[in-house]
Amino acid sequence: MSTLLEVSGVSVSFDGFKAINNLTFQIGEAEMRAVIGPNGAGKTTFMDIVTGKTRPDEGRVLWGEKSQSLLSMSESQIAQAGVGRKFQRPTVFEDQTVAENLMLALKKKRSPFAVLNFRASRADQERVEELAGEIGLVAALARKAGELSHGQKQWLEIGMLLAQEPRLLLVDEPAAGMTPAEREHTTEILVEAAKTRAVVVVEHDMEFVRRLDCKVTVLHEGSVLAEGSIDHVTSNEAVIEVYLGR
Repeated sequence: MSTLLEVSGVSVSFDGFKAINNLTFQIGEAEMRAVIGPNGAGKTTFMDIVTGKTRPDEGRVLWGEKSQSLLSMSESQIAQAGVGRKFQRPTVFEDQTVAENLMLALKKKRSPFAVLNFRASRADQERVEELAGEIGLVAALARKAGELSHGQKQWLEIGMLLAQEPRLLLVDEPAAGMTPAEREHTTEILVEAAKTRAVVVVEHDMEFVRRLDCKVTVLHEGSVLAEGSIDHVTSNEAVIEVYLGR
């Protein structure tokens, strides 16, 4: 499997605290990966670096077949290159319907002129219906996003990210605050998405991680402490000591 994202030797300090310490990490083109670790392990900072929000002090972050440096790109250029990120709290347009939210997110030319003259084509409408099917919100297309449950809002936001056709999806704690049924559906959405793109899920809920059934990377003090299957990492003495044993 060819590498889509390669992070090598990356470090970043905030006021003398090393949030990321010589981090090296690779993800393949269509791969699901879970990232776990105690609070302060560097999980969010890692995502901030990949999306251009935080600039590391040293190291390389290479992207795609041509090994482009993400460090030389702005946040919007990184998003256009195909990196999508979902934060912990869903950000959807509450007063717009589910269909309108998905339509707004479709990958389109974004010049002011193009936006002013936008008319949804039949293909756009079909794509919106298809996305609603992928996230399980077909029955809610005409509902305002503000009326959705917490879990449904999370799915809508994942759908909005998928609408942009990212090659890498970074998802922060998707299972937080969900009912067991919602968590199960979220697993299905992410597993399906990872068949055609890379998906990195940062999560605390170990049961949820187990359901994803993928390679797990454990971060501790800004570096990779262990990597492998969920059974492999959860039986690792160092992981038990710093993370699971607490």
